[in-house]
Amino acid sequence: MKRTLSIFVFAIITGSLFAQSMDLPAPQKTGGMPLMETLAKRSTARAFDVKELSQQQLSSLLWAAFGVNRPDGKRTAPSAMNRQETDVYVLLKQGAYVYNAQSNKLDLVVGEDLRAFGGTQAFVKDAPVTLIYVADLAKMGKGGDEGKKNTANADVGYISQNVYLFCASEGLVTGARGSVDRPVLGPKLKLRPDQLIVLAQSVGYPKP
Repeated sequence: MKRTLSIFVFAIITGSLFAQSMDLPAPQKTGGMPLMETLAKRSTARAFDVKELSQQQLSSLLWAAFGVNRPDGKRTAPSAMNRQETDVYVLLKQGAYVYNAQSNKLDLVVGEDLRAFGGTQAFVKDAPVTLIYVADLAKMGKGGDEGKKNTANADVGYISQNVYLFCASEGLVTGARGSVDRPVLGPKLKLRPDQLIVLAQSVGYPKP
């Protein structure tokens, strides 16, 4: 009994008790700022308030990024030959997750705060959400890795711009970057050698 209690207390202290897969509320697909106003407000931020996003905001953000928007399973961002090779990993304070667009949920990868590994700049640890765009080259059919990487880079660009526009519309701030500690973050996310970290993008509230 004492051993069980000790494990329970340790789990609470480390936060692992609360790190679990989570179902997200349905994304909000109406409203928002008119497109031209959104484009006028689109910008890149390098400072974030520590205030966390709500689950509703997170759901709508991820749907805008690369959610399913048609009955045939196609997405809010295009991909070459509709291979949908990009996985969106979500780094939160309580753990790292991968976005399951079909089920609208976050599948737990590891119950550890990995946000500091999502970039090489000091500000990345403060952002409540960091999205890591991972290209699964195994989904991209035949061809050389160089061509696959070029295609994956373009496909991630579409997703990243969706996030920029969502944030501008919703009063949030965001910043994408290629500077990620890939040799450290990749193993922590349990990525295979043919899964490529393309880009990271932090999201949050503007810093006062």
